Amino acid sequence: MRFRTEIEDIRLKTKIDYTTKIFAVGSCFAQNMTEKMISAKLSASFSPVGILFNPLSIAQALKSFALRTPADSSRITMRGEEWVSLDCHSALARASESEALDAINYAILEGHRLLHDAQVVIITFGTAWAYEHIATKKVVANCHKLPQKEFLRRKLSIEEICDSFKPLFEDILKDKQVIFTLSPVRHVADSLAENSLSKSLLRVAIAELCALYPQAEYFPAFEIVTDDLRDYRFYTEDMVHPTAQAIEYIWEKFSAATFSAKALDIASRIEKIRAAAAHRPFNPSSQEYAVFCQKYLAEIERLPEVDFSGEKAIFEKFANKFVQQ
Repeated sequence: MRFRTEIEDIRLKTKIDYTTKIFAVGSCFAQNMTEKMISAKLSASFSPVGILFNPLSIAQALKSFALRTPADSSRITMRGEEWVSLDCHSALARASESEALDAINYAILEGHRLLHDAQVVIITFGTAWAYEHIATKKVVANCHKLPQKEFLRRKLSIEEICDSFKPLFEDILKDKQVIFTLSPVRHVADSLAENSLSKSLLRVAIAELCALYPQAEYFPAFEIVTDDLRDYRFYTEDMVHPTAQAIEYIWEKFSAATFSAKALDIASRIEKIRAAAAHRPFNPSSQEYAVFCQKYLAEIERLPEVDFSGEKAIFEKFANKFVQQ
């Protein structure tokens, strides 16, 4: 008897190995997946302008990276004692306007480098609900808790989402593999009904873009959480964000769908080395632990393509305490 509908045999055209450079942009779920990739010691980076939720802001960030567009001072505003950008996450807030502009411009240049070098770009949409700055009539990435009267909340259309990405696919994304995902994070502040509508619009927009551009494809992270796991125990206490266990399950599905056979083998060996480095022995000065460390130093030598500098330092600290007879 089966009591859940498990999503099986996900196959993507994109294949990732330990020479692949990956750039991720979008919601906090994209950041979660980037952290998993970095833990697996892949060459992965997340957008330097921070978490972005709506597709228009994501497209605008990619465009600014591609063109190295300097920060627009008209999009910088004072919030409390900090200067914030309506196009960036609050992580780039600074004490003065000049410092904020410098931080954003540095992030844009770094984004240009990362996007230019990437072979695979992962784009995660969070919500189709967006806030338009009334004064400039432009959609913002972040309201930064500024007065609500300054913004108009509106629902993005499928057409304008697709239209914002078409120029990117014909330019900076033309020769890159693009993996779209739909964030499983529930935007319950919009109400469950509006969240459902929002996710539906995003999913259709992704389908249309994938139909238009053969280098684009979809990984079903949203469906894995909502249809496969389908249980509140896979959400954190806020009933909005997936738990670490859910993210790990998605990661297993993602790596199985995208990793080359060699990369899967290397990833498995990396996980064992990382676990060994995190192990805390009862007696770190023992000969037994020295032998343990020597074993994993030898394993590290068999993976020259992977940076194990942190783990290597841990093992070397104890490996030479005893010389094997």
